[in-house]
Amino acid sequence: MKTAYIFPGQGSQKVGMGQAHFESNADFARLVDQANDILGIDLKSVMFEGPADKLKQTAYTQPAIFLHSVALYRTLEAQPDMVAGHSLGEFSALTACNAISFEQGLQAVHQRGKLMQEAGEKYEGTMAALIGMEDEKVEDICSRAEEETGQTVIAANYNCPGQLVIAGDVDAVEKAVEIAKDEGCRLARLLPVSGAFHSPLMKPAYDGLKEVLNKLTINEPDCPLYSNYTAQPTTDASELRENLLNQLLNPVQWSQTMVNMHKDGASEFIEVGPGKVLQGLVKRTVNGVEINGYQ
Repeated sequence: MKTAYIFPGQGSQKVGMGQAHFESNADFARLVDQANDILGIDLKSVMFEGPADKLKQTAYTQPAIFLHSVALYRTLEAQPDMVAGHSLGEFSALTACNAISFEQGLQAVHQRGKLMQEAGEKYEGTMAALIGMEDEKVEDICSRAEEETGQTVIAANYNCPGQLVIAGDVDAVEKAVEIAKDEGCRLARLLPVSGAFHSPLMKPAYDGLKEVLNKLTINEPDCPLYSNYTAQPTTDASELRENLLNQLLNPVQWSQTMVNMHKDGASEFIEVGPGKVLQGLVKRTVNGVEINGYQ
């Protein structure tokens, strides 16, 4: 009987996130105020008051979700046997298991968000959700779209069986959506995002993120962390650093991560952070487990 704590990524944000905790929990409030001081921006007002368009900007979204997740986690008497985080959430997971400090994690996430936003502005790309198709079918569709357009599109998020997100150049993603619809995909639609995350189009952010991660102090975590890049557990600091960097240009293997955590004994999955997205993905990926969350 093992407990897995999991942490959400971009897309879970909403205006008002964390405000109730801020008003009712002094420890949560302290970290929120500390985050404002560390970053030198009024992240608290963006989280609590918006506007939504500002909160959706990657440079704000990523530190906001990280802050909410970590501050909330610190109010719990949590004893995880294993942790994982979806994309950005991997930084929250690393902080939860004491591999990185809150201060350094927050600064790294803020820089990551800015770098990814700038990469999205430099190389126009997009993402699309494909629901109701096998992984191999989606991968084949991406390959065909690349051949037809001469541009890049890959499966970027393996969220759960039958739910994938693809990413790449606009024309290639649109072609993949068109092919998927023609072949009976239950739902294929473009997503309102500012870049092709977890794809080669994030390359402009690579060197900057590598520099950020090289300055990050990573200690041996209290428990195994399952990385997005490999879907495998590790407690090795150098592997954790490399996996964080490789995650930028490669798919998030989330469904594979859930399967491996379950195979390694996880009988309860607890999501910590805004929203319930990951709880739904766990439900559609593994059977016979308890699923809970703190928002």
